[in-house]
Amino acid sequence: MSATPFLITRHLQPLLRDALRDTPAVLINGPRQSGKTTLARQFTADRPYISLDDPNQLAAARSDPEGFVRQIDCAIIDEIQRAPDLLLALKLSIDQDRRPGRFLLTGSANVMSLPMIADSLAGRIEIHSLLPLSSAEILGHRSEFLERAANGDWAALKGTVAPCIGNDLVGHVLAGGYPEMRNRVSGARRQAWARAYMTTLVERDIRDVARIDEAARIPQLLAILAMLSGQLLNLSQIGGQIGLNLHTAEKYIGILEKLFLVRRLPAWRRNELGRLIKTPKLHFLDAGLLAALVRATPELLRSERGRFGSILESWVFGELLKIISLSSESWFVSHYRDKDQVEVDFVLESPLRAVIGIEVKAAATVSATDFKGLRRLQDLTGSQFMTGLVLYDGTVPLPFGDRLWAVPLSWL
Repeated sequence: MSATPFLITRHLQPLLRDALRDTPAVLINGPRQSGKTTLARQFTADRPYISLDDPNQLAAARSDPEGFVRQIDCAIIDEIQRAPDLLLALKLSIDQDRRPGRFLLTGSANVMSLPMIADSLAGRIEIHSLLPLSSAEILGHRSEFLERAANGDWAALKGTVAPCIGNDLVGHVLAGGYPEMRNRVSGARRQAWARAYMTTLVERDIRDVARIDEAARIPQLLAILAMLSGQLLNLSQIGGQIGLNLHTAEKYIGILEKLFLVRRLPAWRRNELGRLIKTPKLHFLDAGLLAALVRATPELLRSERGRFGSILESWVFGELLKIISLSSESWFVSHYRDKDQVEVDFVLESPLRAVIGIEVKAAATVSATDFKGLRRLQDLTGSQFMTGLVLYDGTVPLPFGDRLWAVPLSWL
């Protein structure tokens, strides 16, 4: 697989430009090394750039946040999570001068999850997430997946999309979406980068978002979560394997979520309150990091294809999050599982409660039985059911009944 060029047009760029035209502060939130700084620097023409990775700038920001901000009319402030008190100082400055586009911030941890900060900046800041590169960005075109799913417009694409199947698909998924990781010339070098990346997170970035007593347990926790990616989250079982009680396991997983390594996927129910009490699944947000943690290589997956399913499912989850982050609508993503153990990997629900069901299959063949969960979801949702898709390792879209399609994974 050829290396991905480092500078790639990010689909978030026009949304940031629009936000800066009418909002005093804009935050690009996302994992370290996802490309936030590169994207933010494209807006330096009319605002200076300040990095809190610079120890001198960081010391000044921490010692006197309000004085630091008073010296700035407008600016890009990189890695804002390193001095979260700056956000309160920015609030005071914005309240005195609400010109749009004054501050473009980046953060490698979800500092906006802190209630005090989120409440104080309400109405003053617009937040956008920048995850690692999407497949559409890597290939240099916009994704039409949501529009085509809504319209059932798959047959028109026959012959227009270059298929990525078999070993090519495995290589693409295992390379992940981090620009630096994709620039490595071999799978071994990419996994070496991934291991170093996660070591940096444990040794440095976790200290930026939490004080924890047993940071040495984090690598063990990551290894266990990687083996369970895509499965129902059992906190007692996970904590018990490394000597953490349920409360501590919950806290540590929350920290990993703040660092954009993993995310819980809630259960879908017609009663929306019930989603809060049903068991979620847990997914890694980048398949390349997940592959490094479980030591999956293209060579191993060629001989043991069954190991590919959970990695592929997490890759699809990441792609879906990147796609819906660009949508003008706020889509809710969940999974479906009922008392009969009938499942749907992903359920996308629009603000008007229209539903798209998605099943992921690592094989090149599809049968009617692969649509069992989607048919159950269709029966439950009736006219609100837009479509049900089985994403498979094939080259052509295939209709399987009313609003049911098998669609090549590469079309995601």
